[in-house]
Amino acid sequence: MLVSIIAFLIMFSVIVIGHEFGHYMIAKRNGIRVVEFDVGMGPTLAHKEMGGTDFCLKLLPVGGACIFDGMDVLLEGGSIDDLDEHSFPKANVFARIATVLGGPVMNFIIGLVFATLIVAFSGTDLPNVQQVVDGSAAQEAGLQAGDTIKRINGEHIHVYREVQLFSMVNYGEPLDIVYERDGQDHEVTLTPRYDKDAQRYLIGLVGGSYTKTGALQTFQYGFYEAEYWVRATFKSLGLIFRGHFSPDDLSGPVGIVKVVDDTYTETKSYGIPTVLLSFLNLTTLFSINLGIMNLLPIPALDGGRLLLLVIEAVRGKRLDPNKEGIVTAAGAMFLIGLMVFVLFNDVTKFFR
Repeated sequence: MLVSIIAFLIMFSVIVIGHEFGHYMIAKRNGIRVVEFDVGMGPTLAHKEMGGTDFCLKLLPVGGACIFDGMDVLLEGGSIDDLDEHSFPKANVFARIATVLGGPVMNFIIGLVFATLIVAFSGTDLPNVQQVVDGSAAQEAGLQAGDTIKRINGEHIHVYREVQLFSMVNYGEPLDIVYERDGQDHEVTLTPRYDKDAQRYLIGLVGGSYTKTGALQTFQYGFYEAEYWVRATFKSLGLIFRGHFSPDDLSGPVGIVKVVDDTYTETKSYGIPTVLLSFLNLTTLFSINLGIMNLLPIPALDGGRLLLLVIEAVRGKRLDPNKEGIVTAAGAMFLIGLMVFVLFNDVTKFFR
């Protein structure tokens, strides 16, 4: 468990510090003063001022923060009249939009870089059918071993895990599948069938032929790998709106450490390279997931602030700082409550 906790701290720090560094770079590029850049949380162990920014190393090795000049005024709903042109509130609205987007975009870049490294070392799983399960929806639809899945419900399929993803989020809805056989494209519509043992709907395909990639293919499939995690995150969020969601599906730091520990336990017998690649895969997922979740239009998240800035840009008029502060504070309270609930839920799972 100690190894897993250390691994989690490293992963979490990489994606959060990377996120904050994305904010920092775009802010500096737009002339916005960054008062403080924190690595970690809690009391300050050491700090050094460079370029007008106080870089601080904190006691707790978890996360980080990028603090812009004037942000305290916004959070408290105060007057921005006394702030200078280099403060965040006084910057051009499009500069502020770019600065807010800098964090999530950096998470996507980190995810893309790690995904490319994964493909470079382990190859990719092509969407080729290896076997069709007897009596399955796929067999009834005429799919055969050797077919290549090209599209499902209009979405291009590049790796076999995308086929599995469509199966995992399916609750009996029909799927339009385009596949290639002997150089010709064919299209069928099938409805996955519920499997009592798996306790979910299955298409009835076994596939995924792993292959090493060349130099150009590595970058191509690195992009597809990152795209897969983007799709997986959005389709998981879609399950919430479709009503297929329970509180047990939420996980916080404790739950994530458990996932990291399970991954380490399952891969350590295969050697350090396999463990590292598995951790790299998790970091890719976490980074892309953080980027997407941060863009949700919830006050106190980047997405909530982005929504307010877009409204300001469309109106051509700044929003009332007092109202903006109230909205942001309400969002922060909601997130704190959600984190407490998730932490409680994570802990109680161990006693069920």
